[in-house]
Amino acid sequence: MHAVGIDRIIAEAGVAKATFYHHFRSKDDLVRAYIVEQSHQQRRLAEESATGTPRETLLLAFQKMCEFGAEPTYRGCAFINTAAEYPDPAHPVRQAIDEHRNWNRRLFRDLLAADGHPDSARTAEILMLLKDGLAVGFDLDDPESVGIAAREAVIRVVGGGNDRPFADADGPHR
Repeated sequence: MHAVGIDRIIAEAGVAKATFYHHFRSKDDLVRAYIVEQSHQQRRLAEESATGTPRETLLLAFQKMCEFGAEPTYRGCAFINTAAEYPDPAHPVRQAIDEHRNWNRRLFRDLLAADGHPDSARTAEILMLLKDGLAVGFDLDDPESVGIAAREAVIRVVGGGNDRPFADADGPHR
């Protein structure tokens, strides 16, 4: 994010510099707006996907992560990539990332609790680590292998033995 200059952003957006600065005081404001919008999109998707049991909703969230991460256009997680560019936890961009991550953590915790999981808060933390690992793994490793490992990991973390967590648990989502 820091490597791309504001002049390039303005040129590629096809707007006048005055128009850009009318909407955003700085490039950091643009980046924060992008992160907030990405968060809102994920929240809407989560709400739309919450049609089954809490467990099914949680498992569907990981299925969607696997599908998204296996796309050939996948270039990593916007939140993780941006956090690497904004390491200061007091920076407004980083605070927007933290707000999103806290929402995600609460979502996992609430779904686990609604499913009767005995330690929903701790398990939500583990699922956040798994989510972060998926985001990086899909970018660095073979998406098929990552997806297979993710399926197994979610079941081990959430519990349930031989449950088939994803719609197509026998094969990759490509």
